[in-house]
Amino acid sequence: MDLTLLNDKLNGLSTEFDIRKAKIEFLKENNIIPYADKFEKTNSILQARQLSEGTEVKVAGRIIFRRIMGKFGFMKIQDVEASIQISVGRNEINEEDYEFYKKLIDIGDFVGVCGEIYFTQTGEITVRAKKVVLLSKAMRPLPEKFHGLTDLEQKYRQRYLDLISNEESRRVMLGRSKMTAFIRKYLEEHGFLEVETPILQNAVCGASAKPFYTKNNALNKILNLRIAPEIALKEVICAGFDKVFEIGKVFRNEGMDQQHLQEFTVCEWYAAYWNFEDNVKFFENFIKELLMEVVGTTTLEYEGHVLDFGKQWDRVDYTAKMKEILGFDFLSINSRDELVKKVVETGLFEEEDFKDVKSLSAVIDFIYKRKIRVNLIQPTVLYNYPACLVPLARRNDKDNRIIDMFQVLAIGSELCKAYSELVDPIVQREAFEQQLIAKKAGDDEAMDLDEDFLLAMEHGMPPISGLGFGLDRLMVVMFNQPSVRDVVLFPLMK
Repeated sequence: MDLTLLNDKLNGLSTEFDIRKAKIEFLKENNIIPYADKFEKTNSILQARQLSEGTEVKVAGRIIFRRIMGKFGFMKIQDVEASIQISVGRNEINEEDYEFYKKLIDIGDFVGVCGEIYFTQTGEITVRAKKVVLLSKAMRPLPEKFHGLTDLEQKYRQRYLDLISNEESRRVMLGRSKMTAFIRKYLEEHGFLEVETPILQNAVCGASAKPFYTKNNALNKILNLRIAPEIALKEVICAGFDKVFEIGKVFRNEGMDQQHLQEFTVCEWYAAYWNFEDNVKFFENFIKELLMEVVGTTTLEYEGHVLDFGKQWDRVDYTAKMKEILGFDFLSINSRDELVKKVVETGLFEEEDFKDVKSLSAVIDFIYKRKIRVNLIQPTVLYNYPACLVPLARRNDKDNRIIDMFQVLAIGSELCKAYSELVDPIVQREAFEQQLIAKKAGDDEAMDLDEDFLLAMEHGMPPISGLGFGLDRLMVVMFNQPSVRDVVLFPLMK
């Protein structure tokens, strides 16, 4: 191959894209494949970094740095886990191959390197290249000067560039994979079986949320994308599976902010013969072991707060706290308008604040989010919720106006929701009927009446407690990230 002809081909080209495209054409014209079909590695880069001096290796990765000083130079190659320095010199590589390396290989290209591990005078582990193989030619350069992406929209749209250039982003995404693997391992070790349930559903049920709809052409039927896997998982318990879990996507057609995406990942588990107190203990131990496994500590820093998940978590009675704030027994009120009137009389809110709040349960939730949730900083178990908030939860034996439910909160963020499940089909039907009333009143987050679920319940269900949590929101806290978009590989953008 006559490399002097390359200069003629590049002459007059001004953009990096055109120059790299011309190099690809030059390689093809000379019967050199710029996109190899494979490369036999002996080690990953991380493994290579742990080898002793003198070890022969074959490693591969993307070039992220290169400096050539005449007949010698250094480059750095990287994969998602690590990077390593490569020295390339005429003493180890013949002249033709060295000229090929100098003129036809660029930052951003994928290369394979055969060589020997050694340490430089400064102590940096390095591979002394005996052969450099072009594996894939990049047509576009990496972000300028390898300083990473500063434009947030580009960061989310072109996540691959963010991951190439941002070590923190790689750390977070690797942590997410590690977290998902731990969840499966932990639950399976505690007797849970992983199952899969439908994403396309006939009824909007399992949570209070606005659904997405789609049409099934074969059935000529409108279906909704699931807002939660809860209903199907409880039907699996009905079938005789004592402990089940699912990790999967759910879809809620609502607003997007730093804590909410319309498509997100949840984990839900259900255990027969448990009540919600069993789940409190199980989740607390689960979180502590998860944090040690993924981040190595149960003490997290988040937005200037130090959160101690390793200590015994605080407990707050939701109903008692609401009564304390309002100064009256709000559970004795069954009318949305009457509750709003009483709350406004306290001076805590204006009537205008509730103009878009359409139901009794929504009024209660509105007050809770502004007067209780925002003040819970340290990990806290919030329990004894009003029954009208969750139609799928078991009523308390001493007061059927409250439910055996809890959430774990930290820094004002809900990290999980769990309760003893309602398995009484008569009470469940009544609760669904109340949801229909709320829906007719304009509450578009109310649930449908799911006859298939009621039919399963009428065949008998054991005592059950279930728990669900969003992986994205937990990741935000674990890795001190500003937004759920920063813990999702490809968040939806406009």
